[in-house]
Amino acid sequence: MEKWFTTSYINVLAICLTAIGIYIAILVLTRISGKRSFSKMSSFDFAMTVAIGSIVASTILGASVSLAEGIVGMTAVYALQISAAALRRFEWAQKILDNRPVLLMDGSKVLKDNLKKCHVTEADLFYKLREANVTKISQVRAVVFETTGDISVLHSTDPELVLENELLKGTMR
Repeated sequence: MEKWFTTSYINVLAICLTAIGIYIAILVLTRISGKRSFSKMSSFDFAMTVAIGSIVASTILGASVSLAEGIVGMTAVYALQISAAALRRFEWAQKILDNRPVLLMDGSKVLKDNLKKCHVTEADLFYKLREANVTKISQVRAVVFETTGDISVLHSTDPELVLENELLKGTMR
């Protein structure tokens, strides 16, 4: 138990040097693969972020994973991300890799079956409406549960304003 509170200067130096190395690797790999690497546009993107975080932590703090092994692991995950991004250009791959957005409200009508599918409560929904500064249910044009898990509220105080169908393209109704 006393080892929890002690370390050697060599261990501290090794952690610092490994942190610098892995940080440089992240910068280089992110520059090569692009900003999408840390976006949260799909569940695959989220998995990428978690995987990189795990590799970084294991490499920096785990004595069993060398800096070289950590960089190889990160490079493999980045390569998977680049490959998945390329595959997303095909509709069949997009269906496999990406979630579809789901309509939670169509105008002022709450779609309760869709709330259940997405495990969103009415309380969650109304919280998001308040957060979006909706003051009347009649202002709501649509509420969408996005592929990222975010909830988008499309609303207007102009009762004549009609939501363009293009904005809901690909959304499950």
